[in-house]
Amino acid sequence: MRIAVLLGGISREREISIRSGKRIVQALRTFGHEVDEIDVNLDLLNNLTMLSQYDVLFNILHGTFGEDGHLQAILDAVGVPYTGSGTETSIIAFDKYLCNLYVQDIAKVPEFTLLTKEEFEKSGIEKVLSCVNIPCVIKPRKEGSSIGTHICFSEEELINYLKEEFENYEELIVQKYIKGTEVTVSIIDIDGKPIVLPILELRPKKLFYDYEAKYTDGMTEFVIPAQIGEEMTKYVEKIALNIYKKLGCKHFSRVDGIVSNDEFYFLEVNTLPGMTELSDLPMSAKAYGMSFEELVNTIVNEAYKRPSFECWRTKIK
Repeated sequence: MRIAVLLGGISREREISIRSGKRIVQALRTFGHEVDEIDVNLDLLNNLTMLSQYDVLFNILHGTFGEDGHLQAILDAVGVPYTGSGTETSIIAFDKYLCNLYVQDIAKVPEFTLLTKEEFEKSGIEKVLSCVNIPCVIKPRKEGSSIGTHICFSEEELINYLKEEFENYEELIVQKYIKGTEVTVSIIDIDGKPIVLPILELRPKKLFYDYEAKYTDGMTEFVIPAQIGEEMTKYVEKIALNIYKKLGCKHFSRVDGIVSNDEFYFLEVNTLPGMTELSDLPMSAKAYGMSFEELVNTIVNEAYKRPSFECWRTKIK
């Protein structure tokens, strides 16, 4: 097949997207595909017709624009199959507030509230203390790779981190802090059926699995399968699969959460997981018995056979 790998982009996760994309390019070429890598920028948006020459587009743009439904909507109109979930799923999954609301009937979600910059400037942390209290976690409503995420153990920390992040974002999620075992559940489609890969346990050397712990070699110990017991493993697999199906995820995704006091707490869904040498999904695939090259080829074949966009959309000529 002729494949374009869409990488780079304009988000704060650009570097990770490039690292993921270049590995994917090499993996696809080992299967004999004709592969081009495209750094997505405004020039591409002004020349979308050039994408019509490809059989499949491997979208690995992490974060804003590439993962939040904007690019998916554009690619729907192009009409060439692309990897990952469709527009509606991407919009909901990338929006942590919407996603929490969407899955809380099938998964236990730590108490949370949405705090706007205007509310904070007017009333400080009054809303947070009445809804969540301390310790708590703050994170941007729409962001990836734990960018802008902080754990607050005092009112002073909470105020300082809110001030810091409201310089970058208009809305933040404040959520109850759950101390426990961090796990991530990768799911891929094989022959149109979602398959749950072995659960990965994360043991970061830092307070939590933040950006540095995710992408710096030696900063996190990875344990697979996760040491959470057979019964909890089955329970977490079931919850993650239900979330994947309810959201309508396609081809590959990752569900993150915390196991604490015999309960699994949902944290977020990543519809375009990282594919770097330190990323979680490839580790789980390896434990399943699938090499990185086989994983990438499986994803691209699923996208080609079962594209995310609706069949009635008109292809750009």
